[in-house]
Amino acid sequence: MRVIFMGTPDFSVPALDALHTAGHEIVCVYCQPPRPAGRGKKDRPSPVQARAEALGLPVRHPVSLRKPEAQAEFAALDADLAVVVAYGLILPQPILDAPKHGCLNIHASLLPRWRGAAPIHRAIMAGDVETGVCIMQMEAGLDTGPVLLRGVTPIEAGETTATLHDRLAGIGADLIVSALAQLPDLTPQAQPEVGVTYAHKIDKAEAAIDWRRPAIEVDRQIRGLSPFPGAWFERHGARIKVLGSTLSDGAGTPGTVLNDTLCVACGTGAVRLTRLQRAGKGAQDADVFLRGTPLPPRTQL
Repeated sequence: MRVIFMGTPDFSVPALDALHTAGHEIVCVYCQPPRPAGRGKKDRPSPVQARAEALGLPVRHPVSLRKPEAQAEFAALDADLAVVVAYGLILPQPILDAPKHGCLNIHASLLPRWRGAAPIHRAIMAGDVETGVCIMQMEAGLDTGPVLLRGVTPIEAGETTATLHDRLAGIGADLIVSALAQLPDLTPQAQPEVGVTYAHKIDKAEAAIDWRRPAIEVDRQIRGLSPFPGAWFERHGARIKVLGSTLSDGAGTPGTVLNDTLCVACGTGAVRLTRLQRAGKGAQDADVFLRGTPLPPRTQL
């Protein structure tokens, strides 16, 4: 099929690779414009742009798709289908209508649960036991379109957004190839009205750890916000990110370090911090971290 691919971050790259490997003609790749990054703040292309250019595919990164000129350029590609995964721009109706078979979205949740921007983070933070990927026909509403295919995966104990992100990206890549192969035979299923939830964009204000909360909630917060933006606490005025944790036995004043393995008391129960990161430093396992930043028992975080 003649496919327009629309995506920007790392999550989108496996789907681009899968479609290319499957032999579809990717007539153009749309992604967000390069952004300043690194110490020099030089413009850096997105992961999708970098991968598309490595594959020799044409790339466009318009700031908006609302202008008639941009919509005309899109329609002139005469695509059979557009595949959209974490693109980052709202698609106006003329864009949705331009490809012969419309636009398909790869969405990282089991719709209608977790419509919106941060479904992977929210699923972990809410304590969901499973999640997955839906291939959805796009329409004007936010992730409201009918679903063509679903893939389900459990959320394992100790899972972080980083590990779940990578697994769901692979599931989405496999599903979109299957969807295109079966497209004439697939029956779109309308999303039920019951069970709708919204995965609102992560606010950095959510990342501060409140040790007064139950341990199960603190653990979910840490894992759900790992690696970005990273849940954090302060020690001597310095912010320390926590990128991994497990539930642990123990009790005490919330925020108190209980033992030498970095178990910390919460409102009820305790969590053991397994991976941490100081500002300007790389992430470290807890035993390595403690050699440079001692947090002995009875330390109050």
